[in-house]
Amino acid sequence: MSNAPGFFDFDDRLRRLSDLGDQLEAYGRLVDFEAFRPELERALAYTSGVHGGRPPYDPVMMLKVLVIQTANNLSDERTEFLINDRLSFMRFLGLGLSDRVPDARTIWLFRERLAKAGAIKVLFERFDTMLRDAGYIAMSGQIVDSSLVAAPKQRNTKEEKDEIKAGRVPEAWKDRPAKLRQKDRDARWTVKFSKAKPREDGTVPPVDIAIPTFGYQNHISIDREHGLIRKWLATDAAAYEGARLREGLLDKTNTSKVVWADTAYRSAANETFMDKNGFVSRIHRKKPKGRPMPRATRRANSLKSKVRSRVEHVFAEQKSRMGLFIRTIGIARATTKIGLANLAYNMKRLIYLDRIEVA
Repeated sequence: MSNAPGFFDFDDRLRRLSDLGDQLEAYGRLVDFEAFRPELERALAYTSGVHGGRPPYDPVMMLKVLVIQTANNLSDERTEFLINDRLSFMRFLGLGLSDRVPDARTIWLFRERLAKAGAIKVLFERFDTMLRDAGYIAMSGQIVDSSLVAAPKQRNTKEEKDEIKAGRVPEAWKDRPAKLRQKDRDARWTVKFSKAKPREDGTVPPVDIAIPTFGYQNHISIDREHGLIRKWLATDAAAYEGARLREGLLDKTNTSKVVWADTAYRSAANETFMDKNGFVSRIHRKKPKGRPMPRATRRANSLKSKVRSRVEHVFAEQKSRMGLFIRTIGIARATTKIGLANLAYNMKRLIYLDRIEVA
């Protein structure tokens, strides 16, 4: 008797995957990936194939590849393997067992073309339009915050660091193109301070914990009602997050003009900017220098924290489950990587919102 699988065996297995709760089916049901096609074709400038050669992979299918790669923290090589290995991935991508699967190099090249075209912002905005059309409009105000995204540390001398900060290429690197290609001149070092935890006897150490980090920052603004990312910006890690508030990070279409943020965003320039543009500040107030925090201010900050803490759920999802980490070189690629993480987060959030609405 032959042990070769039959046609209906694969159909039975796919039905079984559906019964077990294949989340990729929810992606396919709720996200209209075809709506991305016009932006993808304009950004990638695919030819009609009249000059011969193997036709390119469908750009919509390749975008799906990047989405499942980002959502599951996969390398290009691991993505290629799992597409070949998993029936759920094949079904989501519209591939059959006899279809050719994009290899790791093809996945890298597609993401590289998106980075060079700067297309991720347009794709993110297209999906935000889909969300609004589905009824998920920005409501109840917005919460602004940023999170450091680590990148591989660079081993540079002090002189090389000074040259990089000044926007110049160190002389020793100019004659070594292979080394230059491996040096990220856009990422920066910064120090993140974490509050010292109380000791067992209840006393608090006088010095907070300083954690040096090398990489980039993901600045986001989410709407309070749905917890969806509405605006975002990628910078190097050393960029001061407070100043980014005035660089297109606020969503003017939100039905409420209230803005929540931590003390890093409290400045005269930001308060003036928000007042001029019709926003209402709910930004945390800073502790007076050399004096204890007034009780009224402390209580007001506590109430604001209950709202503002929702933005931390976004960063927790991206860092823990999605494993957001910049393995590429340069701000353009980092922006694409961070943008894909924000796009994938919104897709996962849409699935969650749909599920609780049905429930």
